[in-house]
Amino acid sequence: MTVTLVHPERVNRVDVHHQVAVAQGSRIVYLAGQVSWDTEGNLVGRDDVAAQAEKCYLNIAAALDAVGAKAADLAKVTIYIVDLDDVKAEQFVVGRERAAATLGVEFQQPSTWIGVTSLAAPGYLVEVDAVAVLT
Repeated sequence: MTVTLVHPERVNRVDVHHQVAVAQGSRIVYLAGQVSWDTEGNLVGRDDVAAQAEKCYLNIAAALDAVGAKAADLAKVTIYIVDLDDVKAEQFVVGRERAAATLGVEFQQPSTWIGVTSLAAPGYLVEVDAVAVLT
């Protein structure tokens, strides 16, 4: 395994991700920020944070698959949510967990969540940027 996720004893433990990822490998894969678009570039889940989060993670899985990687190879994700608040954070987790269930994986990598005023195109509420490490 190229990435080992850790919950350090002297750091606050949160349910939505691990605080540390130890990556061992020789290839680093940087994914462009993924938004909730389909293969034709159409927005999926207008006005629905959960649906957009789900599609972002499904897109991440597809991008990883294209280079022979998998969710377990993710070392870090950065999440951007328009007008982030507690409700949208909860909706994001619901969508992420739906994608995880669909794919049969866990998305527990260290993450940073950033509230933004807008994303690159109207209607997009969520963008997820990811880094993976491969052997």
